[in-house]
Amino acid sequence: MKRRSLGLAALAMTLTACGGNTDAPAKGSDKASAAAQPSPSSPGAVSDDGRPVIDLPSDVTHAFDWGTIDDTVEDAVLADTAQRIKAVDLAIAEQDPLHEAYRFYSEGTAAAGSEQYIQEFVDHKARTTGFTRFYDADVSVHEDGTAALVYCEDQSRAFNKFLDTGKVDVTPVTKNSYVVYAAALRKNGNGVWVTERLSSQRGSARCQP
Repeated sequence: MKRRSLGLAALAMTLTACGGNTDAPAKGSDKASAAAQPSPSSPGAVSDDGRPVIDLPSDVTHAFDWGTIDDTVEDAVLADTAQRIKAVDLAIAEQDPLHEAYRFYSEGTAAAGSEQYIQEFVDHKARTTGFTRFYDADVSVHEDGTAALVYCEDQSRAFNKFLDTGKVDVTPVTKNSYVVYAAALRKNGNGVWVTERLSSQRGSARCQP
């Protein structure tokens, strides 16, 4: 499974697409390489505030250790990013590459990249399992209603689970278990911070424990 040294702009330019193995998709890569916007799928359950309900399997858990921000707008960016991350795992669990939940929190190449990433799990009849931690977030909000975000992911306790057999592909922890992401977001008309572009790099020195 292979689910502040640089400024935001510089780091975003250095990130490259991350690769997976040939047996199953890479947990956490969520690379944004395609350009087309996904077509709508059937609507899912929504909460009273109109946001999708994200009800993950009990064996899929996350920790968002973003650190202390103490800024209402930046906190909103991080909160909506956390929902996007969980929504992608929900789409994988429900084997739906066009799931409404992740598309609520992403557009453009980020949404198209998520669709491709989820489709890889569907093709392999697999989903995610285990615990994933997100940390070391660096947010920059701009006056034009856009934001840049860099953050780390620890995949050392997250794995692929194959649906036909129930087998969990437990892999050793290496430097590539730690991934850095750079995201470009925009606040839409509904007040949601949607991710428009997303890049990632495995083995980043920034994210090593």
